[in-house]
Amino acid sequence: MLSWLQCYRQVLGENKDYLTRLDSAIGDADHGANMDRGFAAVVDKLTAVADKDIGAILKQTGMTLVSTVGGAGGPLYGTLFMRAGAATDGKLELSASDFAGALEAGLAGVQQRGKAATGEKTMVDALTPACAALRQAVEDGASLSAALEAAAAAAEQGMNATIPMLATKGRASYLGERSIGHQDPGATSSYLLIRCAADSLGSENQ
Repeated sequence: MLSWLQCYRQVLGENKDYLTRLDSAIGDADHGANMDRGFAAVVDKLTAVADKDIGAILKQTGMTLVSTVGGAGGPLYGTLFMRAGAATDGKLELSASDFAGALEAGLAGVQQRGKAATGEKTMVDALTPACAALRQAVEDGASLSAALEAAAAAAEQGMNATIPMLATKGRASYLGERSIGHQDPGATSSYLLIRCAADSLGSENQ
């Protein structure tokens, strides 16, 4: 779990300017900087919770994001990790089914907090197909590594699908038709999150 969070912190640092460029087209031009700052704070606090159970680590991550990330990203990503933490409370290891349940709980929290559904050009458009692909792979008996690869591929497709969408949620919706043709920055950071899960957690369980 620590390797997933550390991977995401590194990837956010590498993609900070990219995410900000995406956000400059349809948002506040701060998504990359905000997420990079938030996960830098998360990683700084990992040492203090490294010996705790997975639920505690994820809940600490969520609380740190809420307190350090501005805009909509902090509350939404904070909720995702806090709900995932609640779903994994007391666990020291995660099966593929455990991880699917944690991600589903996190997505439900994001949808509840943001009142968002698929097709509105948000992070939900990447997370929803990722959860569905992950659950299907688990039910098909796939390993955690294979299931996370399927989830990352689905998240990437969901991210790409936001490009032709008309935004109807969040700041991008203010642009109306002009939001069409732009990739959603939240869906992009969500894809990167799932990609990191496949690259870090998946490789640990091969």
